[in-house]
Amino acid sequence: MKKLLMILLAATLSLSAFAQDVATPDGLIMATVREVLATVKQDKTIVHDPSRLQALVDEKILPHFDFTRMTQLVVGRPWRAATPEQKEALVREFRAMLVRTYTSVFSAYPDPEVEVKSAKLLDENEATVRSIIRVSDGRVVTVDYEMRKKDGGWKAFDVTVEGISMVTSYRGSFADEIKQVGIDGLIKTLSEKNRDAGDAATAGKKG
Repeated sequence: MKKLLMILLAATLSLSAFAQDVATPDGLIMATVREVLATVKQDKTIVHDPSRLQALVDEKILPHFDFTRMTQLVVGRPWRAATPEQKEALVREFRAMLVRTYTSVFSAYPDPEVEVKSAKLLDENEATVRSIIRVSDGRVVTVDYEMRKKDGGWKAFDVTVEGISMVTSYRGSFADEIKQVGIDGLIKTLSEKNRDAGDAATAGKKG
């Protein structure tokens, strides 16, 4: 899954020129890319500073993801039995986990070539944005963004890399965790992993 997220991040940050009308799903992706790339280009040291990098990802990229819907799809059927407090905690910890993963692999694929192939409207509120990435070792990777219009804007709720869905990938591990320790146990596990990773990043920076 980590390798998939490396490729996903590269796609999110490095798309070639395409429509930039933020009212369209493909245009929103491109506008986000341009803004992030402009920030990094102005100060390339940001990729080596975990706190600043996390702030960049958190501010510029993640607002375009529907984490409530994504978390609901990952948790699956147990979501319906969760309390409002549990749902809020699940969304918070899942979001934090993705921020952590994004920042840890930010520089994994420098300067890939990415092309948006199409934006297929499934209906007026859902679309699939298809893209391909050519990475430095010669591979060509397909990345599809599943997007939904919410409150007048487009947000991604799943990403499929080489036919493997992010939602589906996490759903299996979450289901096993819920079966063993329940929803509160899953929340605790995610929280501990996020905290430990944060502590490790802080220690590494000091070192």
